[in-house]
Amino acid sequence: MSEDLKKNETQLLEAYLKGKLNPDIRLVSRSQTDDSVEVYLGSEFIAVIYKDVDEGETSYQFQMTVLSEDLGD
Repeated sequence: MSEDLKKNETQLLEAYLKGKLNPDIRLVSRSQTDDSVEVYLGSEFIAVIYKDVDEGETSYQFQMTVLSEDLGD
């Protein structure tokens, strides 16, 4: 079940991803929904993070799509 992502959760997620993946990651609120944020690496959009609450446990799903043309030759 999706729930709204609060500002403090977004800040905690961003700090976690900066430490684990890359210091240039930033999370941006989405205008059309409150249950997810967009992930940018520098100025490039790379993924979406969705909040999920199931049976009282909260998780965050990092969804990144890679197109075959982005892989090059």
